[in-house]
Amino acid sequence: MAQATFSVRMDETLKKQFDALCQEFGMNTSTAINVFARAVVRQRKIPFEISSPESNITREGAMQAFMALRAQAKDNGITDMSLEDINKEINLARMEADL
Repeated sequence: MAQATFSVRMDETLKKQFDALCQEFGMNTSTAINVFARAVVRQRKIPFEISSPESNITREGAMQAFMALRAQAKDNGITDMSLEDINKEINLARMEADL
């Protein structure tokens, strides 16, 4: 069977952790990736669940949320904020959330 090269970019720390775990399993990284690829092809699906923490997000729902926020901003008289002002508000909210 002909061989092909497969190149993947990933975070350096993640790669080191993955390499170390593969070694614990008694295989190299290339073998682990091949095991994964074979499982995907055999099962015709990713062999584990990939999901979003938010379910049922639709374009319509996102637009409704955006329009509600826009109306709330208008009601509060804050329709002329600059991008810098908006970023300051976001940073303040993040700092309060961390407390």
